[in-house]
Amino acid sequence: MQAVQRLQDTLSPSNRALSKNSGSGRPGPNRKPQFQLKSMLKNKEMQAALGSGILMLMAWGVSHWWQWLSVILYVVSYALGGWSKAREGIETLIREHDLDVNLLMIAASLGAAAIGYWNEGAMLIFIFALSGALESYTTERSSKDISELMALKPETALRLSHEGTETVGIEQLLPGDLLLVKPGELIPADGRVSKGVSAVNQASITGESVPVNKMAGDEVYAGTINGEGVLYVEVSQSSEDTLFSKIIRMVEEARTEVPDSQRFIKTFESVYARIVVAVTLIVIVGAPIVLGWTWAAAFYKAMVFLVVASPCALVSSIMPVMLSAISNRARRGILFKGGAHVENMALTSVVAFDKTGTLTKGSPVVTDWIIAPDYDADELLHIVATIESYSLHPLARAIVAKAEAELGQRELLTAEQVQALTGWGMEGIIGGVKWKIGRTNVLDEPGLLAGPEWVESRARLEAEGKTVSIILADDRIAGMLALRDELRPQARESVKRLQAQGIRVVMLTGDRPETAAVIAAQAGVDAVYAGLMPEDKVSHIRMLREQYGHVVMVGDGVNDAPALTAATVGLGMGMHGSGAALEVADVVLMNDGIEEIAPTIALARKAQRVVKQNMIFAVSVIVLLVISNFVQDIALPFGVIGHEGSTLLVILNGLRLLRS
Repeated sequence: MQAVQRLQDTLSPSNRALSKNSGSGRPGPNRKPQFQLKSMLKNKEMQAALGSGILMLMAWGVSHWWQWLSVILYVVSYALGGWSKAREGIETLIREHDLDVNLLMIAASLGAAAIGYWNEGAMLIFIFALSGALESYTTERSSKDISELMALKPETALRLSHEGTETVGIEQLLPGDLLLVKPGELIPADGRVSKGVSAVNQASITGESVPVNKMAGDEVYAGTINGEGVLYVEVSQSSEDTLFSKIIRMVEEARTEVPDSQRFIKTFESVYARIVVAVTLIVIVGAPIVLGWTWAAAFYKAMVFLVVASPCALVSSIMPVMLSAISNRARRGILFKGGAHVENMALTSVVAFDKTGTLTKGSPVVTDWIIAPDYDADELLHIVATIESYSLHPLARAIVAKAEAELGQRELLTAEQVQALTGWGMEGIIGGVKWKIGRTNVLDEPGLLAGPEWVESRARLEAEGKTVSIILADDRIAGMLALRDELRPQARESVKRLQAQGIRVVMLTGDRPETAAVIAAQAGVDAVYAGLMPEDKVSHIRMLREQYGHVVMVGDGVNDAPALTAATVGLGMGMHGSGAALEVADVVLMNDGIEEIAPTIALARKAQRVVKQNMIFAVSVIVLLVISNFVQDIALPFGVIGHEGSTLLVILNGLRLLRS
């Protein structure tokens, strides 16, 4: 630690100071949703669409005076607005030997121009390009809300050594390295604070809007922003294993995942486009022969049909909705790995919670401290904490934490022959006395002198769902302590909100039935299944799916990974969850906020309703316009406005979810 002290002494005041605005502009997932006109106008597709519209208006304005100039402007308008869509359609035709809606629209607009309807064709191109730009903006907005935190990925770190400091790439960092993080800098790696105190902005990882105070022993994450203090961080994860890197991998997965309904629509689009082209050709060729129409009338009617029958609105009914929902939730610290999981979450019938670290805090605390008459409470706590300080078990850490809270930073005693007794507890010698702290099964052994009050105390504490340990001094009872993993403050309200939506809530745990029953009663769940091994959790998930339908599993540990995979939607705890749970989860709660599960399911259900509204509306408009074309001789301009207007409406309807 000499290098740490030397650097701390030599840090200049300018390095210690932090600008008031430092980090204020950093992106984070918990900001308020807002309509960003500037970012929309920066979209290249939007620029092309608007340029096409402006040229269309200019061409229409001069058409009465300079016909030749009007045609030139229309041609440029067609090229500007239709180039990217035409290229997409041609690529699909060449690579996949398939037709799509892009080619249909380009063909319809060129057909309109061929019979003298330049303005209608230009309007078709403009509105089609505008709807495509809006959908592109939705995709960009969703990706940005999830992945703009990727811009916060640190590149280098200031590593400390006996020789001083050196700047290294984060890929060179190894667990155990000691890093210096100056005020206002990005924390380059996951680790624990070795020295220093500072407020860290964790919005990029957890969605928390308020910086969190960090001091020695606290965890910090790569990509978060140090506040006004200097921190010395001991690296705990290599760069590819950090929580930040896992988020980036999940973002990449999210970009390639599409819902089943969208896959169906894409398949349907291909078949439907062929039918539309076939009917268009039949009208052009067959109507003059069979019905006696003129060629010009048949071609006009075919062009109107080609416009109004194209499935643009239907194709745009799903993904803008799903992407808007994903974007909305990303701002709340909930990361979907794809639109398919939004669709599946809307069908939720049961939410199954793991207990430890999910419904509970995951870190037990000492709740009861019973002392034999011949012992001093503080002295006994000091002895027990000294022996337990040699253990990494969560129960041991809870005892040490209690001692630190009640005794302050008192020096630990000198202990000898400290060892862990496998399956039982800890033992060690202090002051010539052999101390043991562990399971209370010794109370049932005949060799131990234990009065009935100790057995009664154990029974009472275990009935309350607590884990009880006995303290022995040379095989005489010196005391008893009880620990319990406490319920998260928001757990009960979260369960109630789920139940209010008609969702059944159950708890799956490997803990003892007595402890599980107490936590289940406190949380208010509908059913509890205790004493489960990982394979048992999978069996129960399958049973729940067979009995009730779609199941969301919420978990944080390695032992939850199989159950997360078996559920319809696996929901992992991102802040303190294991790497395995994060990898297999379909949705990740980056700030471990289980209170957001109910609103997320509600939003998914709303997204499903909006998709249904869009599809019904799109099909209705297509049917109405097609019938009107052959029965009422609908004019091409009205066909363009009706068709493309419906496309814009379904996209805008989906964008509403950005503000939900």
